[in-house]
Amino acid sequence: MKTKMAMVFGLAGAYLLHSPRTFAQAAPQQNAASPSAAVAMILSDRDIDLMRRDIRSQKKQIVASSLKLTDSEATKFWPIYDQYTQEQIKINDQKFALIKQYTANWGTMKDDQAALYVRQWLEVDEATTKLRSKYVPIVGAVLPGVKTATFFQMDRRIGMMADLQISSQVPLVQDQQ
Repeated sequence: MKTKMAMVFGLAGAYLLHSPRTFAQAAPQQNAASPSAAVAMILSDRDIDLMRRDIRSQKKQIVASSLKLTDSEATKFWPIYDQYTQEQIKINDQKFALIKQYTANWGTMKDDQAALYVRQWLEVDEATTKLRSKYVPIVGAVLPGVKTATFFQMDRRIGMMADLQISSQVPLVQDQQ
């Protein structure tokens, strides 16, 4: 499983690091010329969409190979997994919209915008937690407790690793000055 997870995040890292310099490295230099130039350093919507599809596909493969399900369990679990993923996509859409908004304002961000960004980021985190909480009993109704816990451990671990990859590419607010 470690090899598979490393493969997923290697893929994510490759997409995020497709240019020789990361956003965090380039942005302070871009600030002097134009605050909106920082947006150009972030991946295009198409790149992000492709990365997200690849990660979702890899994630499903990891779950399928790591979560040992009986045929009966699999028949019940996978439609729930797909429904969960669709709801997760909506939350991730909010996350990527927030990142785009942040990069659009980076370089000219004021205190009130920075505070709003933090509140909105916490709302996205809260939505993710609520979604998982909603699905624990749903998954638990079709899988034994150990398999349910294992699935949510894997889901959380993969989500945290993806967030770390993305967050490492976004510069700190204080670096805009």
